[in-house]
Amino acid sequence: MLAARRGWRVLRRCAALPPARAAATRLRVRQALAAREPAGGVAVQGWVRSVRSQKEVLFLHINDGSSLENLQVVADPSLGTSLCCSWFLRDLTFGSAVEVQGKLVKSPHRMQSMELKAETIRVMGPCDTWAFPLKMKERHPLEYVRQFPHLRCRNNTLSSLLRVRSEATAAIHSFFQENGYVHIHTPIITSNDCEGAGELFQIETSNEARESGEKNHFFDVPAFLTVSGQLHLEVMAGAFTHVFTFGPTFRAENSQSRRHLAEFYMVEAELSFTESLQDIMQVMEDLFKTATSTVLSKCPHDVDLFHKYIAPAQKGRLEQMLKKRFVTISYSEAVEILKQASQTFTFKPEWGCDLQTEHEKYLVKHCGEVPLFVINYPYDLKPFYMRDNEDGPQHTVAAIDLLVPGIGELCGGSLREERLPFIESRLQRLGLADAYQWYLDLRKFGSVPHGGFGMGFERYLQCILGVDNIKDVIPFPRFSHSCLL
Repeated sequence: MLAARRGWRVLRRCAALPPARAAATRLRVRQALAAREPAGGVAVQGWVRSVRSQKEVLFLHINDGSSLENLQVVADPSLGTSLCCSWFLRDLTFGSAVEVQGKLVKSPHRMQSMELKAETIRVMGPCDTWAFPLKMKERHPLEYVRQFPHLRCRNNTLSSLLRVRSEATAAIHSFFQENGYVHIHTPIITSNDCEGAGELFQIETSNEARESGEKNHFFDVPAFLTVSGQLHLEVMAGAFTHVFTFGPTFRAENSQSRRHLAEFYMVEAELSFTESLQDIMQVMEDLFKTATSTVLSKCPHDVDLFHKYIAPAQKGRLEQMLKKRFVTISYSEAVEILKQASQTFTFKPEWGCDLQTEHEKYLVKHCGEVPLFVINYPYDLKPFYMRDNEDGPQHTVAAIDLLVPGIGELCGGSLREERLPFIESRLQRLGLADAYQWYLDLRKFGSVPHGGFGMGFERYLQCILGVDNIKDVIPFPRFSHSCLL
């Protein structure tokens, strides 16, 4: 009964409003703000970001997600007596959804050129401001809004992040397509563990999960969520020369650190007919600089929000990254730099040990706070597919890691072992020859020198925006013990 009464009140309120004008031209807030000339018959829909009611004038700021800037709406007495209705002012609150029709006019406000003079205002969805966890004109910490994955996109910081993320996605696709790469949709479900680390999510049906004893697998073999699309890209690079993929990847790493997610996005590329690490490094550098320059030009206000309030030092740091050439050192040189450092590390640097985050950040700082390529890692540290350098006692492979300021590793890549005897011997030693017979076939039938790399998309966003926690650069973060929504 109570719900029916509320529904009747909403219908009565809507009926009391002036009817919507069918001829109105719908504009996004971004379009309205960019308009050069006044225009009548305009409709804008969005959510109220602020309300200021004076004796004869009502000011609203509304936003529809298309812009960081809000559109100012001014309602004057010619709108009629409905603005004086207590129910109308009660529903017209921060967070409520509205449709405003009226005229775009020149704004006297120096921060925007146009404002909307309202002729009708319709509250399409009221918002209970007392219960709404986001408060008007309050700058909420990222840790706070992370508790509300279903609402945090309405926060200025997160909405800016998502616009930057969208532009960065488009910029990355554009870079590859303009350079002749074919986009491949690599599978999310796979029978391969590309990285060999064993941190996989295994897939089973609900029936399989309930059964005890021996299982009949849905795919007849164990299947997992992918940790990388690289091996599938290698297949495609045997026909298309240059290929890339951009999609979700998964790691079952039991970590709640600021660097790790269970589900994240990877940009991966594979290049055939390349025998040089330098070729791959050049693509990495060009991708980073081109995509970043595009993002800065397409959404400067959104990026500035982060550089002003989240990471004030990041703007200057990013300018240096775009201006300077990336530095290259070998793994052996990196270990020597670390051994001679005055800093005490939690993990002692030794040749043959993997570089830790603390080592990576120190190396970048040591080399002038510009992105740094570290090449030629120990043979025993890297996966089976990396090309053997055949370099004597310090046995290395042609591997690359790109380290960036504030983050550490951003990209990882290598030349792939295209020589059948070498890859066959290594797979046999690892006991993987039967499982990767198809991979050996690639080396038997028209094999060519090739290589590639992968870039963590969320880490890239952290790098350009200066966001400390990776959970704050993805719409719905998944990590151990947390899968909200």
